[in-house]
Amino acid sequence: MYQATEDPAIIERIYRSLRVIRRVEEEIARLYPSDKIKSPVHLSIGQESVAVGVCDPLNGDDFASGTYRGHATYLAKGGDLNAMMAELFGKSTGCAGGKAGSMHLIDIQNGVLGASAVVGTTIPVSVGFALAFKREGKGRVVACFFGDGATEEGVFAESLNFAALHRLPVLFVCENNGYAIHAPLSARWATDRLRERVATYGIPTHFVPDSDTFVLRDVVEETLPELRSGRGPVFVECLTYRWREHVGPSEDYDGGYRTRPEAEPWLRCDPVEVAGARLEAGTRTRIDADVEDAIAAAIGFAEQSPDPDPSELLADVFAD
Repeated sequence: MYQATEDPAIIERIYRSLRVIRRVEEEIARLYPSDKIKSPVHLSIGQESVAVGVCDPLNGDDFASGTYRGHATYLAKGGDLNAMMAELFGKSTGCAGGKAGSMHLIDIQNGVLGASAVVGTTIPVSVGFALAFKREGKGRVVACFFGDGATEEGVFAESLNFAALHRLPVLFVCENNGYAIHAPLSARWATDRLRERVATYGIPTHFVPDSDTFVLRDVVEETLPELRSGRGPVFVECLTYRWREHVGPSEDYDGGYRTRPEAEPWLRCDPVEVAGARLEAGTRTRIDADVEDAIAAAIGFAEQSPDPDPSELLADVFAD
């Protein structure tokens, strides 16, 4: 049984990370209708606890691989906020030169592997990095995030098998929000025993049934020694819930595939508010102000940055 940490420094750090992600995405939703943002956006509002709980105990030189719903992973792992916002604005100072957009965030310097718009494709890439880390021998790990829909891709099973066979330092993290776009689990899975399927590869599994960021952090922190020592991969299934539509800034509870009452339990246990309630009022106010300043600065940076030069159109298309 995991107990929520009482360490003030961890609580403050967790809240700051959750708050940054929430407010960044709320600002993205606000700006999206203006056409300043040049790519589709998949918001993780409501799901922030998974990225923060997993990434907080990682070391700076560990890596994380996010999905196309990857703002939270990018920011939780320490990705540069200015570069992220500039990328969404399609500017040359963006983390991918303004040519990739929201679904392809990357910050190798801060341990953020490049995301992909294709479901499941970052899973084998993460396993490849884990193989390199094992050969490197420095105890580094890769946290690989994916949704429940990605577990239905063939590459998921192949990657689990390869990682288990070679005892690779990869933490597989399933952000199970119950839907693959609009299709619920009940229409896709014969059973919901995902962890049993994973366990057949000899991989230890863990389960976090709610949005408790602190419990998830403790689970991950406990698994890291076995990952770093060469005992092989670990799998964590995290139940969570997407508050906004699959792609775009709005809610979609009138879309015919889910209802507002279904969301209510998740709305009541908002991970940002749960973490914030554990802080003194003055501390929380200070963090909130810092976050707003950082976001305003990032938006200003993006707005003032230049567009990519037309000469960049064919850059990185062909290998030298």
